[in-house]
Amino acid sequence: MRLAVLALLALACTAHAAPPAQQWYTVLLDGRKIGSFQSTRTIRGDQVQTTQTLDIKFDRAGISIGLRNSESSTETLAGKPLAFSSTASMSGIETRIDGRVADGRIEATTAVGGVTRKRELPWPEGALMPEAARLMGLRKGLAEGTHYEALAFQPSALEGVRIDTRIGPRETVELPGGTRQLVRAEQTMTVAGTSMSSRSWVDAEETVYKLVMPLMGVDLVLLACDRACATAPNQSSDVFERTLLVAPRALSPAELAKPMRYTLDWRGSGKFDGLISTDEQTARLEGAVQVLSVDPAAHAARGAEHPGKDEWRPSDYLQSEAPEILALARKAVGDAKDPQEKMRRIETFVRGFISNKNLNVGYASALEVARKPEGDCTEHAVLVAALGRASGVATRVATGLAYAPGFAGKNQVFVPHAWAQAWIDGRWRSFDAALKGFDSGHIALAVGNGDPWKFYAGLELLGNLELKAAEPLPSPTAASAH
Repeated sequence: MRLAVLALLALACTAHAAPPAQQWYTVLLDGRKIGSFQSTRTIRGDQVQTTQTLDIKFDRAGISIGLRNSESSTETLAGKPLAFSSTASMSGIETRIDGRVADGRIEATTAVGGVTRKRELPWPEGALMPEAARLMGLRKGLAEGTHYEALAFQPSALEGVRIDTRIGPRETVELPGGTRQLVRAEQTMTVAGTSMSSRSWVDAEETVYKLVMPLMGVDLVLLACDRACATAPNQSSDVFERTLLVAPRALSPAELAKPMRYTLDWRGSGKFDGLISTDEQTARLEGAVQVLSVDPAAHAARGAEHPGKDEWRPSDYLQSEAPEILALARKAVGDAKDPQEKMRRIETFVRGFISNKNLNVGYASALEVARKPEGDCTEHAVLVAALGRASGVATRVATGLAYAPGFAGKNQVFVPHAWAQAWIDGRWRSFDAALKGFDSGHIALAVGNGDPWKFYAGLELLGNLELKAAEPLPSPTAASAH
């Protein structure tokens, strides 16, 4: 869902020629209203400020989760980037990013979990803020068959998102305020290695009136309407059920302690590039069929990349230099010297430290978990990863699925899950403090630096995958051969 937020903010800002000062949208998921989207454009002197705010609520296993994301960009009237800000709040946990752009550089300040970090990084070459994207759209026009690409800058991710646009025919579109004749634009964007497609309908001035984006096997829809329509009461929508992957049969603990092979079918309409390979998981794509081999005891590296410098250092969500994190790391590791023993102790420590295990927390940083030890698998994962880095071990956060005999009234399902990976003896090894440890009931979809944008990238595949077969492999050697 967080990746969908990023996609909505990116796509909604790429088609405004002479937009109204304020535009409201109602947000629907599978036909049920889950929130509102507001876009404003203000001109002051020779500067223009565009602000977009998405405010939604959805259910996760019966628990209501609120998510609000607001992004603001300041540019010259000619589209030169000047400044930006982003504020994201989920279940009361807030992340804020402020930045200014000058001489091809970004000076950014992030505030997560009470820790403020300043950094300087290059402006993504060719990246456009909303006003610059609007001007590009004007130049390209709406003739059917027109095709162009743009790199849309995203303040919340501090990076550019590639968007491919193809202009389609004029169509009749039903909206809350009546019927309109609009031009269809088909767009494809890539975020954190995941491609997402959408369709938007715009008028002659390129103002967006409708946007449709597939999400977890259903449609996420924005419809332009008045404020009363957009802010009307929401309807209950449990997105968690759509992320469950039903197993073809029950899997025993004895099976999951050994290598397993999974066969998955892709049912989505978009392009499927296959799942990732790690040192514990190999992936082979055969048309639309994905064959995975998972071996928790694999001894040989399977081609995974060595850790980069960022996987040793603190990040916005893995504040491994914070005094509280360092103190917990010393307590968890004790006199251990070997990296594997350090991580084993950290895994055990975090499992007991987070005593209040619940789904009420949206996505907390490691420092927030250290100060308030509660949450689900994501909170366990970021704390394990942060304590590992604080102990001198390179770590990253994996997101994917884990097998559960029963969960939220469902039997034999793989549920969205997160765990940590650590660089030990020349390969990435997994540690899962939320469960009883890592086994072959884990399917990795993505790995990242603890950042929620990249964290949720892999989950966008859910709703479009079907698990056709799950079978044990005879031995680690056989698993490695597949």
